[in-house]
Amino acid sequence: MTTPIAPATAGTSTRPYLIRALHDWCTDNGFTPYIAVFVDETVRVPKEYVKNNEIVLNVGFEATSALKLGNETIEFKARFGGSSREIAVPIDHVIAIYARENGQGMAFPMPAGAPAVGGTVEPEPDGATPRAVVTRGPRLARSEGATPKPPRGGELTEVDPPSPEPPPKRPSLKRVK
Repeated sequence: MTTPIAPATAGTSTRPYLIRALHDWCTDNGFTPYIAVFVDETVRVPKEYVKNNEIVLNVGFEATSALKLGNETIEFKARFGGSSREIAVPIDHVIAIYARENGQGMAFPMPAGAPAVGGTVEPEPDGATPRAVVTRGPRLARSEGATPKPPRGGELTEVDPPSPEPPPKRPSLKRVK
């Protein structure tokens, strides 16, 4: 007797598992894991460091205490301006995790209902539903050929795409005797 296959939509989100895996990869390779977070009223971070509804947080073990990378939230304590703060980020608000030193990592979709990064929500006349005004948001750089500068000051930096180069030669295996 065969077991029915569950539809592709069944199961939990892969986002918390990918975040934990990339955090482990960064730590194992001596890199500093950073997360970019979309900030709204459900995110508990120091608001004075939020810019354009985003904040970038160092989630390395050296910068945090009591770090918990859960399936629903990321929670930890960190120092901001010399004072300890409790941070709580819903997993679906993490929009990227990457290594500070080389920019390698992964970006995720914005949370449902969030305006475009860098966008604002403007009210419609006559009390209609507000609409998001889309402005140009941050882009994650490719690590191949690009040397992105690590973000500073709680925001993602934009990186120009690398100049077009000829495609690399196809790798080949060599037998060594």
